[in-house]
Amino acid sequence: MGFGGISIWQLVIILLIVVMLFGTKRLKGLGSDLGDAIKGFKKSMGNEDDKPAVDEPKGQTIDAQARKVEEPAKKD
Repeated sequence: MGFGGISIWQLVIILLIVVMLFGTKRLKGLGSDLGDAIKGFKKSMGNEDDKPAVDEPKGQTIDAQARKVEEPAKKD
């Protein structure tokens, strides 16, 4: 018995069918793309703890004054 009731021969037959359908070149490209995606994900997860996503300047304030907005005069 293999994995979950599937024998080694059944896995070999499934592998051969997949290779015949997609071809080795497409499967190789798919594997390399998947590997690059996993590497990028691991790299981004590792860098998350090192530095914040957005650098916020500290100690700076904005000087602003509040002004009252007057309504325009009505013509009679």
